[in-house]
Amino acid sequence: MPEASRADLTGLLIKWRQGDAAALDRLIPLAYAELRRIAHRYMRDERRNHPLQTTALVHEAYLRLIDVKRVDWQSRNQFYAVSARMMRRILVEEARKRNADKRGADASHVAMDEALLAAPERGADVLALENALERLEALDERKARVVELRCFAGLSVPETAEVLGVSEETVFRDWRMAKLWLRRELSAPSAGGDRT
Repeated sequence: MPEASRADLTGLLIKWRQGDAAALDRLIPLAYAELRRIAHRYMRDERRNHPLQTTALVHEAYLRLIDVKRVDWQSRNQFYAVSARMMRRILVEEARKRNADKRGADASHVAMDEALLAAPERGADVLALENALERLEALDERKARVVELRCFAGLSVPETAEVLGVSEETVFRDWRMAKLWLRRELSAPSAGGDRT
């Protein structure tokens, strides 16, 4: 995204935070390509007949963003991080609904950074991944946020450091530890279930 657009996006986020409802309508076209890229990262390993496609996932996230009231918008990186989290939740809700309907048949997959998980399968079951991230969040919330921002929002190390308000070295350290922890959790025999 060109530098002028970054400044425009941040300015619109601040206006939206200050109560200018029309700012969101001006913000979305500026952010649309990046939101599609984030959605595509989520959708690339979903089954072909998944009820949501990339565009539908972006639109569903947009509808949820409209209802966001209590976010102190500070930057475009924060906006993309919140959007990525919404998209992940949408897909998890869909997977839980499908599993409730089918009791686990035809489970969906979410692509993970190849470096994150060197597992035999390219993708990880979306519910197993969600459960593992929830366990990681319970142990260390910041490491879970680093995974979310790096892997799903696609933020760089400097961008992740900015969103979290920590140093780049802290992000590197958390990223390394979180990758190892998640690799172990998702390769465990009971990775699909709730482990304690």
